[in-house]
Amino acid sequence: MQNKTLKTILIIALTAVITVIAFILLMPVLGPRFMHPLMAGRMESMHGGSSAPSGLDYATERSTDNGAFQVSYASEDAIAINQIHTWTLHVETADGQPVENATITVDGGMPQHGHGLPTAPQVTEYLGDGDYLVEGMKFQMGGWWEVKFNITASDVTDTITFNLNLEG
Repeated sequence: MQNKTLKTILIIALTAVITVIAFILLMPVLGPRFMHPLMAGRMESMHGGSSAPSGLDYATERSTDNGAFQVSYASEDAIAINQIHTWTLHVETADGQPVENATITVDGGMPQHGHGLPTAPQVTEYLGDGDYLVEGMKFQMGGWWEVKFNITASDVTDTITFNLNLEG
């Protein structure tokens, strides 16, 4: 009798361990697919819809928040949902001189949904003439996205936020 009870306990414990491992391994793949629509619905009801606020600037070239730099971006390919993109970020001083060897960080997300980017894009290379290679950009759904760059060069730091409204 005791042997049978021990076997039952071991089977239950093994099933629990396998279930937890499967959950951990599958959640990054299946979680966003099933949970995001639920979360988006809640966010829409809290924020009065999923459309982007009116009056957003969708320009791909403009001055940074404090006017220290003029910045533009271009994607190698059309920006498609659930694909990794490579961008070229061009940075100039306010008077039009290329900014060399800047330190640039990338952040962003969907403000109305309360989540960030699904990847951690980074500036991976200075290409010369004020151009920087940004790799790892990805958007997992359509809607309003912000992409933020923090730029430091010659002891000057400034930020810029680009808005995108993607179909998907």
